[in-house]
Amino acid sequence: MPLSVRQRLLACTLSVLFFAQTVHSQTVPSFLKANPRWVDSVFNAMTPDQRISQLIMVAGFSNRTQSYEDSLMTLVRTYQIGGIVFFQGGPIRQARLINRLQTVAKVPMLVALDGEWGLGMRLDSTVRFPYQMTMGAIQGRDDLIYKMGAAVARQSRRLGIHVNFAPVADVNNNPNNPVINFRSFGEDKEAVARKALAYMKGMQDNGLLTSLKHFPGHGDTGTDSHYDLPLISKNREQLDQLELYPFRKLIDAGAAGVMIAHLNIPALDSTPNLPSTLSRKVVTDLLKNELGFGGLIYSDAMNMKGVMKYFPSGIADRMGLEAGMDVLEYTLDIPRAIAEVKQAIADGRLSQADIDARCRKVLAAKAWSGLDRYKPVDLMNLVRDLNEPESNLINRLLTEEALTVLKNDREPSGEPLIPLLNLGTKRIASVSLDAAQETSFQKMLANYTAVKSFNIAASTADTTIERIRKELEGYDVLLVGVHLSNIRPAVQYGVTPKTVALLKELCETGKAVVSVFGNPYALNKLEGLDKARGLIMAYQLTSFTEELAAQLIFGAIPAKGKLPVTVNEQFKLNDGIATSSISRLKYTIPEEVGVDSYFLTAKVDSLMQVALEQKATPGGVVEMAKDGKVIFRKAYGTHTYEGLTPTKEDDLFDLASVTKVSTSTPALMRLVDEGKFDLNKTMGDYLPSFKNSNKADLVWRDVLTHQAGLKASIAFWLDTKNPDGTWKDHTFSEEKHGPYKVEITDHLFMHKKYRKTIFETIRDSPVSTKKDYVYSDLSFILYPQIVEKMTDQNFEDYLKKNIYEPLGATTLTFNPMRFYPLPRIVPTEYDSVFRKTLVWGRVHDEGAAMLGGLSGHAGLFGTSNDLLKLAQMYLQKGYYGGKQFISPQTITEFTRYQFPEKGSRRGIGFDKPTFKYSGNAPRNASPQSFGHSGFTGTFIWVDPQYNISYVFMSNRVYPSRSHTKLITLNIRTNVADALYEGILRGPTSNVATILATP
Repeated sequence: MPLSVRQRLLACTLSVLFFAQTVHSQTVPSFLKANPRWVDSVFNAMTPDQRISQLIMVAGFSNRTQSYEDSLMTLVRTYQIGGIVFFQGGPIRQARLINRLQTVAKVPMLVALDGEWGLGMRLDSTVRFPYQMTMGAIQGRDDLIYKMGAAVARQSRRLGIHVNFAPVADVNNNPNNPVINFRSFGEDKEAVARKALAYMKGMQDNGLLTSLKHFPGHGDTGTDSHYDLPLISKNREQLDQLELYPFRKLIDAGAAGVMIAHLNIPALDSTPNLPSTLSRKVVTDLLKNELGFGGLIYSDAMNMKGVMKYFPSGIADRMGLEAGMDVLEYTLDIPRAIAEVKQAIADGRLSQADIDARCRKVLAAKAWSGLDRYKPVDLMNLVRDLNEPESNLINRLLTEEALTVLKNDREPSGEPLIPLLNLGTKRIASVSLDAAQETSFQKMLANYTAVKSFNIAASTADTTIERIRKELEGYDVLLVGVHLSNIRPAVQYGVTPKTVALLKELCETGKAVVSVFGNPYALNKLEGLDKARGLIMAYQLTSFTEELAAQLIFGAIPAKGKLPVTVNEQFKLNDGIATSSISRLKYTIPEEVGVDSYFLTAKVDSLMQVALEQKATPGGVVEMAKDGKVIFRKAYGTHTYEGLTPTKEDDLFDLASVTKVSTSTPALMRLVDEGKFDLNKTMGDYLPSFKNSNKADLVWRDVLTHQAGLKASIAFWLDTKNPDGTWKDHTFSEEKHGPYKVEITDHLFMHKKYRKTIFETIRDSPVSTKKDYVYSDLSFILYPQIVEKMTDQNFEDYLKKNIYEPLGATTLTFNPMRFYPLPRIVPTEYDSVFRKTLVWGRVHDEGAAMLGGLSGHAGLFGTSNDLLKLAQMYLQKGYYGGKQFISPQTITEFTRYQFPEKGSRRGIGFDKPTFKYSGNAPRNASPQSFGHSGFTGTFIWVDPQYNISYVFMSNRVYPSRSHTKLITLNIRTNVADALYEGILRGPTSNVATILATP
């Protein structure tokens, strides 16, 4: 029945109102309003053919020959193409090529890149951010995804790129999707929309045009549109409910661009074999009219089989514009495309007005991107600028937030296995599958405790695997890394039958904690995971995922992520077990604690260069932590001036007097906590042989603060010499025999009873009545006796079992040659007087050497990293790795000024800053700080006010202790001050933004 005039008017009015409301709900893309005067001026100067050319983007590669670049130049010059999309190359080469091409373009070209995970998706020497699937696991930190978008925008604009074909807004609800898969944020449409919006806004708010893809949704297909035309058989309601949902949300939020996928979707257009790219019903009716999108509409690459299978180049391009697209990406046959479009205008299938409107839109995008005031890409510091530390920080934070624990069995104590506790009771091995050499995962694991590494690759012989199998029987925990080198389903995500078999075998031992570095869908192809004691999904294989998974296992960071997809019945969407951090050191970069890495590195490098040039030391290691995070760890120089052995971060150094605060002092603190040692009692109370000596009434508090009147030191070895230079009887022999068992060097052995003489010499030494401050070694030689008497344990065993091993500080040891190869131990002095040899692998201090290398004043060796764990335990008031080693009250007591009224700077055992700067401590050190220096060139410092711990290792006494420049130049404390200065300077503006939580 025909409608009346009134009904038709009412229907028209309702339609207009509905359209107005729909348009009102959209956020109009901001670029459309950019510099209309420039747009008009440029547009009016163009020929009709040039206006068509503005809608074409040619493909670009910066890793090809000069003849290729010349042909590209000719193409741009001839047809005045509107844009170029780059696919492969490097930043410097690409910048030069962009600059060349822009010189022949009358209107500067719009430069695009397919950078879903940043420039690194296409270009070498640039940043690769996490895949979208990885970020799909992140819970509640979409602000980090926004900040990643901002970083991608900064880097893109720095390289002369104006458009990023990202984010992917596809909902990947098909595990077998060969083309989207890990490129999607996951299968939850709400999460996909929310995270894609954060990424989009991060880019657009920082001056980069974006393009949502792949409209109307490429997530539910088993066909790759690069090679064929996928068929989407869903009905319209299903598409509305799922695929279109994220696109609607982002369009409403002001998306600048949308990319059309090559899909055949009968529910939207029933034309046989017609790709959505060429469908007016999809591009114009659905995207433009129904969804109200007014930004730039891009085709997916027009060279893909999804479009070319049925429509040749040129014709497909013309049909794309007829469908309503604005920009044709990767047009292969430009002359034919232009000719086809001109013919379509002549035939009335397209109007010049359509072309003109789209040309103006492209020009507006160019004006918004700054091309109305075009400048060439500046090549100066380009690679450095593109690899800003801020991106490193974002990468770390995103990865950390994504890591997902899917299995975490409980220990007999009831505690969850992850994070690993009680390190002193576990023998731990790491096994990296599909990795021929030691991995980043294994290297990071080794920072936490002694971990034996095994690697099994595809080429590993069966005999080697059998040897590894036998050896693993002796370990309590197996930390297994599954290193999948491929992320795509077409190659089974890199999973091989050998990997499956080995992993299953390892899981069946009941000892395995498995970390999967690959696509989460790979979990469905790995057998035996139900027998694993722990399972971590890291989502991809990068140095960030490997290092942070290792840190998660040891509790330096918590697990927060949840699966963004359903893998199978065992591993489902949103599965994820939260774990806690237990205050172990985290390894990161300075920016994470608000310190500029360029500044800190430059300052420390400069100071260490001075030390090396001035021969203050042959080499050294500097390690710094703030807020429980190791932010600087670097080795310098060589072991000796003559040798070629470079100093390494994990070299062992003779700690010299740092031994005092690493052995005697922590042992006494524990005894104080146990009520076994009283600082206000006397030497006679705990040393029976001292009861009738001049030291019987010396109070331990005075002794430990070096104001009891003890001599500074005694050269015990000098008392073993006759006037003619020969050894006295019952002292030394150049051969090991009978009672001469205490090995001083390979050719010098001390009588086993002479140890008693040393203690008697200390007992009988004079005591000053002045009680002035005199730094003395003597009492520290005695503390091992006290500890052994009170604990019924050997001094070294007590320290290792109660402190070092539970800390994971397993390299802290006396007489290191028992456990470590000599090349890993740094030599100290050539002793031309007493031992007459190079002191290497044995304690430098003569008195400690005569005590068998074990004393409370000198003799401890270790790496900077393990010493820093001890320092961090002090900083954390005696707590580390889930264990309270020493009570906070005792830490506070030992590290405070004891007698400031007397002008004494000493704590108990610890040194502290002088009240007027003297160089013994960093210039900026707070009154709460404490530490100690070692004669060989070592230094440890802790500052609770700034929440920092610091270790300096060197062998400044090589080749002779007469080398004092390390001390006179204040190298150790000046290096520490570089950290203080970095903290006081604060972060760069970009880092401050990243660190700011919503």
